[in-house]
Amino acid sequence: MTTGSKQSAPMVVPSALTVRTQSRLLEITFGEEEFSLPFELLRVYSPSAAVRGHGTGQETLQTGMRNIAIDSLEQVGNYAVQPQFSDGHRTGIFSWDYLYWLGQNQEHLWEAYLQRLEAAGFTREAGRDTPMRNG
Repeated sequence: MTTGSKQSAPMVVPSALTVRTQSRLLEITFGEEEFSLPFELLRVYSPSAAVRGHGTGQETLQTGMRNIAIDSLEQVGNYAVQPQFSDGHRTGIFSWDYLYWLGQNQEHLWEAYLQRLEAAGFTREAGRDTPMRNG
């Protein structure tokens, strides 16, 4: 007998999560896989509407995030964490699946970010230090 509902893939749940404030890394372990996610990468790829926008083409390029810190990290239910970044950004909820995806795709995502900085007229390094433009 079938119920007609689709089986979803099991949620990936971390077995360890450590915030390294000095090195600005979120270390997260999923079973045998370990990832060190820079705070800068997390801030640049925040899943919030302030970063992603509300649809394709509405993304906001994040600049000046090289020295971003995480001031606090709150668990959201059994599925996510919500960091508060030192620039006041606090609306991104990072699901376990999203953190796992960031870890697996970190190298490609970082290169894509640096290319977006260049396309916006920054050098790869200057864009990481240039403060966000308002409005």
